Amino acid sequence: MTKKSFHFGLPASMSIEPTTACNLGCPECPSGLKQFTRPTGKLDLDLHKTLLSQIKSTVFYINYYFQGEPFLHPRFLELIKDAKRENIYTATSTNGHFIDFKKAKEIVASGLDRLIISVDGLTQETYEQYRINGSLEKVLEASKNLVEAKRNAGSNTPHLIYQFLAVKHNEHEIPGVFNLASNYNIDEVRIKTAQLYDFKNGNPLMPENESYSRYRKQGDGTYKLRGNPGNHCWRMWSGSVSTWDGGIVPCCFDKDAKHILGNIQNTSFKAIWSASTYKAFRAAIIKNRQAVDICTNCSEGTKVWA
Repeated sequence: MTKKSFHFGLPASMSIEPTTACNLGCPECPSGLKQFTRPTGKLDLDLHKTLLSQIKSTVFYINYYFQGEPFLHPRFLELIKDAKRENIYTATSTNGHFIDFKKAKEIVASGLDRLIISVDGLTQETYEQYRINGSLEKVLEASKNLVEAKRNAGSNTPHLIYQFLAVKHNEHEIPGVFNLASNYNIDEVRIKTAQLYDFKNGNPLMPENESYSRYRKQGDGTYKLRGNPGNHCWRMWSGSVSTWDGGIVPCCFDKDAKHILGNIQNTSFKAIWSASTYKAFRAAIIKNRQAVDICTNCSEGTKVWA
């Protein structure tokens, strides 16, 4: 409103990255394609406790996901338990390949509040076109394990969400994913639009139904991001993202951590949040958001499904 980067207090939400490692090779994911310039690693439990101690008074929601597959972190559920001891709502996202019944029981016992499960096809043939090296059977087995573990424990959590990434080869299956979720007693279904890195002249992954796409075809045949994002972004004031090694980046679109604003290994989160570097980034968003590289392909404010 003021066109100045005023802010008060600390963020209400955080995304914390357990690991950058992933077992799949999805074509639009730098983690799966092993294209990061930053190192692959896993979050140290003591570093996590340091961050948690600094944000627990204001943060009420933590998404334990940024890049990578969280359940590749060997002590991932200890992160969840640490946050739950501080009465913080916890969520994560998984490709569902590492959840046998024993792990499902541990997940329920950890207190995890919300779990997004990626289901991007109703057959193995469709699923593996995007989830390279993935197994739909493992995802469905994980679903059954989680539902049974919740039932056995008499627990309503975690709230289970099927997330369906809409692309050209699977968009015809979107109605069926709601039936699949119902059959497996999954709590919710979300249809997610795909972020494509090369979209100007079209992309083989673009859905034919434009309502499932982040991009709109123009008169000259090229494509642009739908909507008009404008020079604003509420995420710069309400939340932040921590990489596995303590780097603080502005949001989840900075996947390769090109805009590190500080590191909690040597600076407190409060100092980073209030520092001139963070203020300058917020000011740049207000001045000309489209001049900031990570904002040019961002869905914030574009009025699409996800």
